[in-house]
Amino acid sequence: MTDLADEPVVDLDAVTDGPAEGAGPAGLDPVDEQLIAQLAGRARANGLELTGENGLLAQLTKRVLESALEGEITDHLGYESHDPAGRDGGNSRNGHRSKTVLTEAGPVELDVPRDR
Repeated sequence: MTDLADEPVVDLDAVTDGPAEGAGPAGLDPVDEQLIAQLAGRARANGLELTGENGLLAQLTKRVLESALEGEITDHLGYESHDPAGRDGGNSRNGHRSKTVLTEAGPVELDVPRDR
């Protein structure tokens, strides 16, 4: 099986925030629909299962949750990762720790950001 993390799917600068005009019932615009189809097609071609450990849904769940956690700590600390504003401050980033969470897609191991 293949890990999709090694293959970029889209230029993130080309993606807009929020549903675009003409978005479908799920709030997905045509670009989102195209990305989903491309991702599913690539996973199928590489023999990646939809469910199960390291399946497509588990990988997507991991990425979404880790992104949300990174956004949360950035909001909490008030500065982006590697921003000089965080140096010599009272609270700063302090690496990550592993945590396994049980999801509907199965167990997913997350890298949870820490602060001090």
